[in-house]
Amino acid sequence: MILNRNILKKLDAEQKFMISVIVVNGGNYLYNLILGRILGPEQFADAALLITFLLVLSFIAMTFQLSTAKFSVLFENEIFKSFINIVYKYSTIAGIVFGVTLIVLSKQLQILFNTQSSIMFVIFGIGIPLYFIMSVNRGIFQGKKKFDKLAITYQGEMLSRLILTLILIYTTTLQSSILVSLGIALSFIFGLLPFYKKDIDVFATHKLPSTENKYLLRFFLLTAFYELTQIIINNSDILMVKHYFDTYNAGLYASLALIGRVVYFVAWMFVMLLLPKVVQKQKDGESHYPILFKYVLYITLLSTTIVIGCYLFPELVINIMFGSKYISIAPLLWKYAIATSLFAISNIFAYYFLSLDQYIPVIISSILGILQVVLIVFYHSTLAEVVIVQIIAMTILLVFQLLYFTGYWRFSKKG
Repeated sequence: MILNRNILKKLDAEQKFMISVIVVNGGNYLYNLILGRILGPEQFADAALLITFLLVLSFIAMTFQLSTAKFSVLFENEIFKSFINIVYKYSTIAGIVFGVTLIVLSKQLQILFNTQSSIMFVIFGIGIPLYFIMSVNRGIFQGKKKFDKLAITYQGEMLSRLILTLILIYTTTLQSSILVSLGIALSFIFGLLPFYKKDIDVFATHKLPSTENKYLLRFFLLTAFYELTQIIINNSDILMVKHYFDTYNAGLYASLALIGRVVYFVAWMFVMLLLPKVVQKQKDGESHYPILFKYVLYITLLSTTIVIGCYLFPELVINIMFGSKYISIAPLLWKYAIATSLFAISNIFAYYFLSLDQYIPVIISSILGILQVVLIVFYHSTLAEVVIVQIIAMTILLVFQLLYFTGYWRFSKKG
């Protein structure tokens, strides 16, 4: 125990945050795996849909988090204070709008995705405003490099969701989808802690200078547009499979997606560290290429390891993580891992350029996101076909990102 404490003391805030993210991702995986084993493929299909909705929500709210993170680095003193109050105001409004929309459309969503209940969408919608506020709070900690506090917010959300959901499932007789949505909504409360309240003044009128306001608005819209492409690329396959296939196959595919996306969830840790570092380097007039190269190397090595493991031991992985009920999906595991690996590497490049206010990579991602949807619409006779078209789309995306980076790097060197 003493040795462990000494080791932790030697780690800097960034290294501790990386460890925390691994723990949080592990906890989220455990949450999904437990639900998959307890509920079985049919009921897990509805739970996986809620988890997908949570991922969609996280991408939407990430617009506020990344914007807050970037301008927490750039803005100081009174401008920062005004910025924080303004972004909290608009994130709350956005959360209410999205929450009310989900509640109003709950019946239609039940029909569209063949779910057992519409109440699960209502409960989820009630919690959405809290998630948007939570994302701004995290953005402040991310931008200020308060990684210890940032880690606590993620840990609180993960642990509370895991514990509360299991308690609800084992102590009540309500439909599992309702209990899962309730556990998700309640976890947002715990994700708000610790809460940054130093510069908040809800009763004062806050306004940014014209130049800063235009810069903020441009970056916010660019980020929002890219997060929309993230939603399309990262979640459209699960939503479309839920629509096109029966609940059993949708549940199988959900387990496949969960395992295959492990590389993407780990890659997100590097995105969290990448953005404030690149912004700070650019602000100080220093080279930021080494940061990109380092994180791309990490993700490439991780991706290669996961793909090889899924190729060599697919049935073992499925058995350990979900059980024999899901074993029929094993042959597709390594192929899906390839698709998510290509996307994860492309994503590092995209967020790198996003932090530098480069628009073209975002446009490229949006085009390929739409292409993926179109391909699935036309090619979905089997689950294998759905996976193959994603590999095709993500290969094209990575090639374009690499070509753009090569051109950008050569141009900057000449400049």
